[in-house]
Amino acid sequence: MNIVLYGGTAILLALSFQKDRGKSMKALKKAWKAFENILPQFLVVILMVSLLLSLLDHDMILRIIGAESGWLGVLLASLVGSVTLIPGFVAFPTAALLLQGGAGYMQIAAFISSLMMVGIVTLPVEMRYFGKRLAIMRNVLAFFFSFVVASVIGFVMEVLI
Repeated sequence: MNIVLYGGTAILLALSFQKDRGKSMKALKKAWKAFENILPQFLVVILMVSLLLSLLDHDMILRIIGAESGWLGVLLASLVGSVTLIPGFVAFPTAALLLQGGAGYMQIAAFISSLMMVGIVTLPVEMRYFGKRLAIMRNVLAFFFSFVVASVIGFVMEVLI
């Protein structure tokens, strides 16, 4: 699959260069600048997750957020996701690493959905713009929705496996 994606990207880039070399170079420079801005955050989170995976053995991960941890693992993953501030481009590779480390699909679904939708860290800013009541209500509903997402993912993965 990666070969297809890289190949398609190379072909489209070649077509872009053929059409307008200047715009293509400008776009590549912008992409490189964005990559340079993203890379430090990405490396820190990947390093932290790798360190965590090396410190916790496979059995520990399975007990905390493995498929066997059940709804307690979903709750723990949702709580961690709610208070963590990680951009999406870092969250999904992190989830893949956790899955490879033995985490369960429901637990990762709860972690990612609460990470993306609940913002405990950003709550003060949200309250300033939307008001206290709306900000809290939105975050509470998003937190509970992460359990809905976990349930759906759990059901789908159970059917597929």
